[in-house]
Amino acid sequence: MKPTDVRDPSYFHRVVDCQWACPAHTNVPEYIRLIAQGRYTDAYMVNRESNVFPAILGRTCDRPCEPACRRTRVDGQPVAICRLKRVAADLRGETADRMPPIPARKNGKHIACVGAGPASLTVANDLLPLGYEVVIYESLAKAGGLMRYNIPSFRLPEAVLNDEVDTILNMGVDVRYSTPVESLKALLEENYDAVFIGSGAPRGKDLDIPGRKDSERIHIGIDWLLSVAFGHIKSIGERVLIIGVGNTAMDCCRTSRRLGGKDIKVMARRPRGFFKASPWELEDSEEEGVEIIVNHAPKRMVYENGVLCGMEFEQVEWDAQAKHSKVLGEIIIPCDDVILAIGQDNAFPWIERDAGVEFDNWGLPVVDTVTCQSTRPGVFFGGDAAWGPKNIIWAVEHGHQAAISIHNHCQGLPVTERLPWKMNLVSQKMGISEWSYSNDYNPVNRQKMKHVDLAKRFEELNIEVELGFTAEQTAREVERCLNCDIETAFVEKRCIECDACIDVCPVLCLTMTRNGDEEDLRSRLTAPAVNLAQELYVSGPLPQTGRVMVKDEDLCVHCGLCAERCPTAAWDMQKFELFISYAGGQTCQTQLTSVPA
Repeated sequence: MKPTDVRDPSYFHRVVDCQWACPAHTNVPEYIRLIAQGRYTDAYMVNRESNVFPAILGRTCDRPCEPACRRTRVDGQPVAICRLKRVAADLRGETADRMPPIPARKNGKHIACVGAGPASLTVANDLLPLGYEVVIYESLAKAGGLMRYNIPSFRLPEAVLNDEVDTILNMGVDVRYSTPVESLKALLEENYDAVFIGSGAPRGKDLDIPGRKDSERIHIGIDWLLSVAFGHIKSIGERVLIIGVGNTAMDCCRTSRRLGGKDIKVMARRPRGFFKASPWELEDSEEEGVEIIVNHAPKRMVYENGVLCGMEFEQVEWDAQAKHSKVLGEIIIPCDDVILAIGQDNAFPWIERDAGVEFDNWGLPVVDTVTCQSTRPGVFFGGDAAWGPKNIIWAVEHGHQAAISIHNHCQGLPVTERLPWKMNLVSQKMGISEWSYSNDYNPVNRQKMKHVDLAKRFEELNIEVELGFTAEQTAREVERCLNCDIETAFVEKRCIECDACIDVCPVLCLTMTRNGDEEDLRSRLTAPAVNLAQELYVSGPLPQTGRVMVKDEDLCVHCGLCAERCPTAAWDMQKFELFISYAGGQTCQTQLTSVPA
């Protein structure tokens, strides 16, 4: 194998599993170390650079970083990355002086955004500091999109939402509330330099079964949550059936519990292993007394004297992949209300089909996955409006990429142009065997989030259930991080092939052997390589024997013992920092405060 090119930023980026898995590539290990030092405002700003809404995401993110966390491969429990994000947000100080300045003199370019959700707000966040004037058309009375109207306040308090949304709006956004866009052609005639469509996926999927249209007590999940948020719905029947097992279904069942529901059942067509809801959402729902019933397929609504009284289901059995089923029987489950939370669709009745924006067979716009541009130049999409329902962090990343493309479009540059990622490596050595990061392994278990008592949480709809980590929990949790961004840096010419690093490695991730092709090398590693998707580190020829040093990056726990043991400093521990460019060439390089003496 050829020697690994560690000058390529993507190599070490892949090693920082959490940052690689995050759609917005948030520098997770860095902000966790800052939290450990009590530098909460700095930690918040590192977060905000990439994910824009740390306090919101610290409560609502789907956490793609956590399944990727290296700690899982050590003790089966990822670091509580999302909840630590909330710690930084809740304990931060004033940040107004750290926000990018907005130039008084504008650049003459005007951008229209449709919808005031996370994608459009991110576009505004990135373009306003460059002198753009941004107009957001919002059909409802407040900004935030589905963050405001489909995430219940017991998960995301309105004050937290308002704080981060207003930070962007106060940069100078011209928001036109209660102003739905009814024609893309008409909007284009207003001569905006670019249009960004971040209108979400506002249409809940319906269920076509007998009796569906015969009662007003059968609700579409996202519409029902919207009505609750507006205060139009303040109660529900005692017996509630929720159809679907995504995160919206979990919000619906927990909201029902607060509006008077007592016997609440979530009905799942497939086994639990195939649910779309996050595991913690399922746990929280069951903690509140919600019953989750699997392998039941809706068949019809049941009425008595014209009143909805139940729902009939087929009881099914699935194969191992849950692709084929057989019916074992039928059952009627009584209910007073039914909430359908089986998915969401995009809805673009206001985009004329001759406006130059092409749509695919599923009614989604044809959008470039890199530039976010549609088939009509100057019209961009992002968030759920582009590729269907995902989550907030994906909408943020779409907003970042769309902002780059919009800036390029307005400046006459190819929308495909992207500045390359850059990186920095800095030694963490402070003495013969001392590092500037905490490299001791801490065996403490993942900390459990404390909740408001069950008896109290149902008193009001807006009582936030999760209380956040205590100072003691935070101190324990930050020490669980393995500092995956502190990389092992190897210099071949210094190596005397003494095997000291191999002997001391606690996970057997190092091997010195003759070179060969990848399949051959993997067969000769000290410990078998389980994750074949993770690249091996392969050095150049060693000076004594011509062998190579091979490292399985997937196994390494970044403890630094190899560098401590090495008698010639062939190994070093160096902090990797990824620099990501945003619109206008702005680099993700947060200005941090100095550490108090």
